[in-house]
Parts: sequence; C-alpha cells; structure tokens
Amino acid sequence: MQKIISAVQTRLADQFTIANEPIASIDLMERASVAFVSRFIEEVPLKTTMIAVYCGVGNNGGDGLAIARLLAAKSYMNVKVIILQHSFKTTIDFEENLRRVQQLKLPVHIFQSEDVLPIETSEVIIDAILGSGLNKPLEGSLKKWVEQLNQQKKHVIAVDIPTGMFADEPNSADSVVVKTDLVISFQRPKLNFLLPESASVIKRWHVVDIGLDEHFIQSCESELALIEEKDIQSILKKRDNFSHKGTYGHSLIIAGQEETMGAALLTAEACLNTGSGLTTAYVPSLGLVALNTRLPEVMAAIGEVDKIQWEKYSAVAIGPGLGTDDHSIEILKSTLKNFRGPCVFDADALNVLSADSSLLDLVPEQSVLTPHVKEFDRLFGAHENWTQRVKTMQKESTERELIIVLKNRYTLIASPTGMIYFNLTGTPAMASGGMGDVLTGIIVSLLAQGYSAIQAAMAGVYLHGKAGNELEELGYSVIPASKLARRINKTIGKVRSTK
Repeated sequence: MQKIISAVQTRLADQFTIANEPIASIDLMERASVAFVSRFIEEVPLKTTMIAVYCGVGNNGGDGLAIARLLAAKSYMNVKVIILQHSFKTTIDFEENLRRVQQLKLPVHIFQSEDVLPIETSEVIIDAILGSGLNKPLEGSLKKWVEQLNQQKKHVIAVDIPTGMFADEPNSADSVVVKTDLVISFQRPKLNFLLPESASVIKRWHVVDIGLDEHFIQSCESELALIEEKDIQSILKKRDNFSHKGTYGHSLIIAGQEETMGAALLTAEACLNTGSGLTTAYVPSLGLVALNTRLPEVMAAIGEVDKIQWEKYSAVAIGPGLGTDDHSIEILKSTLKNFRGPCVFDADALNVLSADSSLLDLVPEQSVLTPHVKEFDRLFGAHENWTQRVKTMQKESTERELIIVLKNRYTLIASPTGMIYFNLTGTPAMASGGMGDVLTGIIVSLLAQGYSAIQAAMAGVYLHGKAGNELEELGYSVIPASKLARRINKTIGKVRSTK
C-alpha cells in the first residue's frame, strides 16, 4: 500500500529527506524539476513548441524557473518565463533559480499585482504559480490572473498541483482554480485528485518519483492508501494439486426478474470466471432458459425463498436486477434471517435497505456493500461533497463492521479498521451498464473461495478495473460488461503469474 499523505506531511517529508539523505533544498528542487521535465517531454515532444512558464515567487515558482532552464537545456527553442509578483516575499531557492535563468538570458517578464496579463501567444502554459500549501481560496491579483489564464483556453500543464486547488480539503464551488490538461505531481497524488470534484479542473494527472524518503512517508499517520498490484498478488492464492470444485466454495446469486435477467447473468458469469467452485443463481422461473443457454455451468434455484437450502452456500450476493417489490423485500429479509456466511449487497438490495433502516441494522458484520454514489446517499444521507462521503464511509464501516465499496472512477473501499483504500485501475471505457453486476459477481466468488471480506473487496475492485485496462489496450473504446465478465479469468492469471 502507498499511503496518501497530506500537504503538511509532504512538506515534512521534504524536510526529512533534506536532513537525512542529506541533500540541499535547491538540489531536491532540481531533482523534482528533472522528474517533471522527463514526463513533460513525453507530453510535448516538439522542440519548437512555444512554452510559457508562469511562476509565483515561492518554491513552486522556483520549480517553474528550474523547469524553464532545463527545457532550454533540452533544446526547447521557445521558452519564456512569466513571474507573477503576488508578494514581495520570496524564497532562497526561488532567488537562486531566478539567477540561473537570468544567466541563460531566457526571456523573463514580471507582472505586478495591478497589471493585466496580455493575451498569451504560447501554445503551452506551465502552471508553477502556487503549490500545495494553499490554505484559502484565491483572491485579489492571483484570482484575477488565474481567471485571465482560464479564459485563454491553452494547453496547461501544472507543476505538482493546479494553482488555487486545495490538496486535502474541498474547494468551494466558487473557487477559482487553474484548469489543467495534465498535472505532473510529486511523489504521491493529492487526495483531491482522486475525488470527482477534481474533474472540473484536471483532465489527467501523473505522479513522478522525486526521491522523497519512502520510509518516512509510510510511517506517517494516514487512514488513506492506494492499492498496488503487489498487494493483490500477495492476496491471490494458487490452486493446489488435488484441489477440486468443493475446495473453491459454492456461491449463491440472488438476482434478476423477468425483465432484468441480464443482471443475474452478468453476475453469475463473473462469479463463474473468477473461480467459484460451484455457482447457483436464484432466478425467476421465466429466466431458466436464458440461464441454461448462456451459462450451462451455473445451477438454478427456482421456487419459494423459504425452500432455499442456505447451509449449502459459502457466500451470497443479492440485489442485481432484483427489484424492490414485496417479493424482493421478502427475499432480502429471508437472506438476512437465514444466511450466516459472507454476503455482498448490491443494487436493489441496497435500495431496499435504504428504505428500511431496521433492515440495514440486520446486515451481518463483515458484509460487503457495493453502492454507487446515489445508492450511497440513499443509504447514509445526502452529502455536499466527496470529502464528506469519505468521512461517512469511515464512520459507517467502523461502527457497523462492514466493508463499503463506493464505486467511482477511483473506487473507494472502507475497512472496519478505519482505513480507506483507493483503487487506481479501471478506465472511463468501463462506464457502461452492467459493470456493477460484474463486480458483485467477482467479489462473491472470492468470498466463496475463502478470502476475507476486505481481501475480496480489494482484489475484486482491482481485478475488475485491471480487466478493463487490458480490454482498452486491445482496442475497446467502450467495454461491454459481458466482455469484462469473460476477461476476468485471464486477468487473474496474469496478475498471479507476475508475482
């Protein structure tokens, strides 16, 4: 796991690295600028591109000055520097990098607080005005300048964080932030990069390693972490000699109505391909032909819910396409009353739970809930922003001893320990109907195979997204859920084999 740390902790990591590597602060700034330029060259390879580096007068501006000099050293022919003198208080490293730039005779233009910026003629703007230390919304000349830059609609690449954006706390709706095509961030993504509000100001972000002390970072107190592939590799089990279908559990999927059998089929197919030893689908009798035709390996349970032999099953998933009518409520109540193993609650099961808080209180500890944002808010109340949802996830997960999987571009997983894990696999190409059903099938399959609830959630979310990445690499611009349900088997094999 990579811990996600705050802006304050990042500055402490800078100080620790400077003191203990040891390295001079100006040399650490140079190292960060070299890492930025290495990634920038991939983004803007044409050496004749006109580039304007907008610098503040603090250390982020010092980064910008170093970047301008390094780009000139890389034979970029049209680099100029714009210094926005929003304060007369500069840093030592800024002054040293300004001296180095002036020695190269790069064009440097300085604007005072009363100045209006001219129309920018450069094709690319590098935003190095303010860094992650911002603690209040932009105002005055800085706000005015950023508004002017945003109006020009240039290709903008930010150094570490867009000017005006908070690293850890939510920006207000009327905050002014530099709108960026790419952020090249140092050592770790900022928390706010991972939350949907960032979409209005960040199209893409990329993290570069600048050599901060990783032992220090990992020792920082943080309840936020990024899932890495090595974490999933450590979770996944190999199939042993002499194992058999009984070794890998029996999954029961309670899903689908006559008009929503697709949800049941997708969940069952994903469960099957993730490795459940046996899979049974409790479906309406009218769905039996579709189930037998599509998935002959999956058994069917038909009839009254009170006839389900609950003791046969290792894990249960309930909700995809189930509906919220009286019969569906009866099925959910029966599941809560009779099944004692691990459960996944998704889709309509969550909708029923949100309509009756007494049922939510009956959900067994170590169950996995997989809401999207609207389902989450129906379950736990309306939220003004995603920072509030993160806090609610922590509270509900710890108090109820549940695993909460809040589905998003970077899906969040809350553990009863209070940790929130962010998953970075996946792609916007997966934004299609049925993807949540597939995820539910993957997670219940892992539960049936004996993985703990948090392991099943983390591995399930990671593998789900990884399969989407692989399909996108194969040329799929939009990925059907059924294609991903069939792909998951190969993805598991690839991740396991690279261990």
